[in-house]
Amino acid sequence: MASSEALVRELPPAVFLMGPTAAGKTAAAFALHERFPVELVSVDSAQVYRGLDIGSAKPDAATLARHPHALIDIREPEATYSAADFAADAGAEIRRIHEAGRWPVLVGGTMLYYRALLFGLDPLPPADPALRRIIAAEAEERGWRALHAELGRHDPAAAAAIRPADTQRIQRALEILRLTGRGPSAHHGHNRLPRLETLRLVLTPRDRHILHERIVRRFDAMLEQGFIEEVERLRARPGLTGAHASMKSVGYRQVWWSLDDGRDPAECRHRAVAATRQLAKRQLTALRGMTGTLWHDSLRERTIDLIFRQVGEFFARAQARQTSA
Repeated sequence: MASSEALVRELPPAVFLMGPTAAGKTAAAFALHERFPVELVSVDSAQVYRGLDIGSAKPDAATLARHPHALIDIREPEATYSAADFAADAGAEIRRIHEAGRWPVLVGGTMLYYRALLFGLDPLPPADPALRRIIAAEAEERGWRALHAELGRHDPAAAAAIRPADTQRIQRALEILRLTGRGPSAHHGHNRLPRLETLRLVLTPRDRHILHERIVRRFDAMLEQGFIEEVERLRARPGLTGAHASMKSVGYRQVWWSLDDGRDPAECRHRAVAATRQLAKRQLTALRGMTGTLWHDSLRERTIDLIFRQVGEFFARAQARQTSA
C-alpha cells in the first residue's frame, strides 16, 4: 500500500515498480504507460551509461520512442554515477513530470537508488586521494579479501552488501571508516521519514527456480544479440578500463574478464549467469527489508489487472489530496 504518513513531502507522489532482474518489470511498465497518464523513470545503474545496451537489457531505440524513459543514456561509460546523483536527478524528474500534469512511475532493480531517493543520504566525507593510495597499497600487500574482512569486523552490514571482489566499493567503505571512525552503515538510514508518498510494487515470479530459468534464457538471448561484440566495442574505447564502475556491472564484468584472459565462452556464460542469480538474491533480500511493499507474481495471468487497480486508486487518492490542499 502507499506510504500513509500525513506529512508535508519534499517531493510529489510516485509509483515504484521494483523487482529482481529478469522478473518482468519492463513489460508491466509499458502496460502502465499505455493505460495511465504516466512517464517512466529508469532505476538502473547500468542503463544510465551510453553503449551499455544489450548487457543491461536496455529497451531498444524503437521501444524507447514508444515508451520514453528518463535517466537512460545520461553518462559516458568512463564517468561515475552515484546514488546521490540518482536521488538528485530522479527528484528533478518527478517534479518535472508532476508539473506536466502526469504521474511518475519509477521502474528498475537498483535498490540502493530507490533507498537514496526515498530516504535521502547522509553527508559523507569527500574522497581523500592520499588515503586511497594507502588503502590500495595495503590491498597490494594483503589482498582485497583481507580488507573486505577488515571492513566486516567494523561494519558487518556494509561488508555484507559489498562483494569481496568489488575493490572500488571496499576502498570507499574503508576510506569512510578511517576518515570518520564509523563505517558506511552508520551514515545511512538516519532519516526514517520518506521524502515522498509512494506506491511500492514488487514484481517477481513466485517460484525462485522460474526466476533462475528466466535469467538463463535472458543471458543466452543477450549472447545471440551480440553481447560479446558490444563489450569488445567498449574495450576499444581508449579511456575505458575494467576498473570503471560501468564495466563492473553484472554481465559486463564477466565478459570483460573472459576477453582479458581468453577464457572459454562457456565458462564466461556460467560465471555471468551465477553472478546474475546472486544479484537477484541480493535484490530480493533488499526488497524484503523495505516496508509498505505489495508483492505480485509476475507470471500470474491477472497480475497486471490488479496492478492497474492499485495504481489507479493510488493516483486518485493523491489527486484528491492535492485538490483539497
